[in-house]
Amino acid sequence: MDKQSRIYIAGHRGLVGSAIWNSLERKGYGHLIGRTHAELDLMDPAAVRDFFDRERPEYVFLAAAHVGGIMANNTYRADFIYRNLQIQQNVIGESYRHGIEKLLFLGSTCIYPKDVPQPMREDALLTAPLEYTNEPYAIAKIAGLKICESFNLQYGTNYIAVMPTNLYGPNDNFDLERSHVLPAMIRKIHLAKALHENDWETVRSDLSARPVENIGGTADDDTILSLLERYGIFPGKVELWGTGKPLREFLWSEDMADACTYVMEQIDFADLKGSCLETRNCHINIGTGKEISIGNLAELIARIIGYRGEIAFDDSKPDGTMRKLTDVSKLHGLGWRHTVEIDEGIRTMYAWYTGSTPA
Repeated sequence: MDKQSRIYIAGHRGLVGSAIWNSLERKGYGHLIGRTHAELDLMDPAAVRDFFDRERPEYVFLAAAHVGGIMANNTYRADFIYRNLQIQQNVIGESYRHGIEKLLFLGSTCIYPKDVPQPMREDALLTAPLEYTNEPYAIAKIAGLKICESFNLQYGTNYIAVMPTNLYGPNDNFDLERSHVLPAMIRKIHLAKALHENDWETVRSDLSARPVENIGGTADDDTILSLLERYGIFPGKVELWGTGKPLREFLWSEDMADACTYVMEQIDFADLKGSCLETRNCHINIGTGKEISIGNLAELIARIIGYRGEIAFDDSKPDGTMRKLTDVSKLHGLGWRHTVEIDEGIRTMYAWYTGSTPA
C-alpha cells in the first residue's frame, strides 16, 4: 500500500474497524473509505456491488461482522451464521470482481475446536468439534478464511485471514445483553460500585448514555434496580456467568490494528503458503500469548475501578471453552509483537468509558 491507496475499511465504526482506521491515519494513509450500516448494508449484494463500482477500492480490510458475547451467540444462532456469511460473501466477491490488490479478512480464535491443545496453533483448525455456544459464528468465520484461501489458490489473489484473540478497547460494545465478557464486566462492576455508594447520578448518567431494554436514566429507582438485578447488578454485589475458572487471552484493539496494518504492509499470501502439496491453515493468529482467569480478571477490574463489593459467580450459567490461548509463534516469526498489557489496557478503556483521565 502507498499513502494515497484507496483503502476500504468495512466496519469502520466498530471496535476493530475504528482501531484500524485510526492506525492507518496515524501512519499517513490519506484515502480511507468507510460507510456506516445506514449508508451501506453489507448484507445487500446489489448495494455492495454499487458501492464497489463507485468507489473502486484498491485494498480492503474486512472488519465488519455481526458479533456478540456468549449469551447472544447461543440465543441468536441463525443471525450469527447467516449475517456473517452474507457480509463475507458480498465483500470478498466484489473485491475479486474489481481486482483489488489485497484483502485482509478478520476472523476470531473461536474457529478452533473446543478441546484443542493449548496454546492453539493455526494447524489445529478443523481437527475436532467446535464449542457449542458459538458454533454458528465460528463456522461462518471458518468459511470466510477458506473463501480467502480458495480464491488465492484458484485465482492467484492476495487475501490474508487473521484470527485475533478476544479484543477490547475504545468503541467496544457495552450492551449488557450482547457485549463480550470484558466490556460487560467493566460496566457491571462500574454500576455495582455506583449502587454500593448510593451514587444515583452515575447510574442514571450511564443508562442515559447506553439504555438497557429501552430503559434510560429517567426511569424511577425501582425500575432501574429491577432492571439491573436481571443482569446480576446489585448494590454492593455483582453476579457473573459461570465459575470464573475459564482462562482467556485479551488483546488491546489498537495493538490488533497495528498488527493488521503491519500484515497488509509487509506480508503476502506467498509468504504463508508454504511448499506442501496441500495448502491450508495459512491464516495468522493475532494475540499476546498470555492468559488470565475470568475470576482474576474480575478482581483486576474491581481494583482498577475501586469497587469493594462482592463478586459472585453463577455456576448454573455456561463457562464456554475453559481455555483459549493462541500460539503466536507464526506472528512473532513474521516480526510483530503486542505492546499493551492487560492492566494498562483496562485502565485506558475504563477512562474512555467514563470520559475521565487514566489513573
